[in-house]
Amino acid sequence: MTRPLQLWLRRKRIAMIMPRYKDVWPIYGPAGREPNDFSGWPDGKKAAVIFTHDVDTRTGHQRCEQLIGLEQELGFKSAFYFVPERYKVSSTLRKQIEQSGFEVGVHGLNHDGKLFGSQAEFQKRAEKIRRYIDEWRAAGFSSPGMHHNLDWIGRLNMEYDISTYDTDPFEPQGGGVGTIFPFHVSSAAGDRSYIEIPYTLPQDFTLLVLMKEKIDIWKRKVDWIFEKGGVVHLRAHPDYMKFDRGKPGIEEYPVRQYAELLQYISAEYAGRYWNPLPVQLARFWAENSTGGLFSDGRAAAEILCPTCRKMAREEQAAAGQIN
Repeated sequence: MTRPLQLWLRRKRIAMIMPRYKDVWPIYGPAGREPNDFSGWPDGKKAAVIFTHDVDTRTGHQRCEQLIGLEQELGFKSAFYFVPERYKVSSTLRKQIEQSGFEVGVHGLNHDGKLFGSQAEFQKRAEKIRRYIDEWRAAGFSSPGMHHNLDWIGRLNMEYDISTYDTDPFEPQGGGVGTIFPFHVSSAAGDRSYIEIPYTLPQDFTLLVLMKEKIDIWKRKVDWIFEKGGVVHLRAHPDYMKFDRGKPGIEEYPVRQYAELLQYISAEYAGRYWNPLPVQLARFWAENSTGGLFSDGRAAAEILCPTCRKMAREEQAAAGQIN
């Protein structure tokens, strides 16, 4: 299947299912419920704001420096997650990212959709992923395609994971975890734990490339998250950002749209947000919250809210092989 045909099919699918989920996307009301033991963000800030970047391809790798420069200019910092065995990851770039006050993480292993194919396959790849986590001194993991099994992911021995979302019927697994706050995840055996940080704004590829929407949806969701005091978390990709002049390609959008979101947050909420690195957010949550909305030790399927579980089942049945 050619890439243009894949994009066309995904757009058709989104248009087909959108009416069914207008009440739970992009905002799912119950996701704004504050955890019982949450006492607030550092220095009395109203919300936390983080930006994470999955670097899917060599093209995205080449654009990281430009993205860092843009975010520095606008007063933000973020984290970059690289695919260790899909392209050559520059040690010089990783060092530059860290020296600039940004963060480096691991984005799967091959980005081929097979990481969670079976426990045996996951375990084989997990050994390699752990080596990259150690070599890169990374604290966080990001799963390609947002595929996730939270119990298995805990075997990677990282501090946090960003492989889930509050609500998103357009991802392969559909549904969501139903919260705009981080939460603890412990293994069924209770021998491993980490912090899960769901993304809470629609991904850039979904919103700007597939849907061809304007960023008003981002702004509206940002306003709602600030009202609820949660985490504004955008998962974006330098691969799809058009930095130079000219018409964007079929998988690109003008980077000014991303910049406009950052400018909106800094102008509308000046002095009212905390912009930590994801690892800083995870450590804060680990020290200041015992469990968030969900009790430790629940299996991944039980973490999902009832409405989101229903969304996931429907989407998995409807999506077939269109990922």
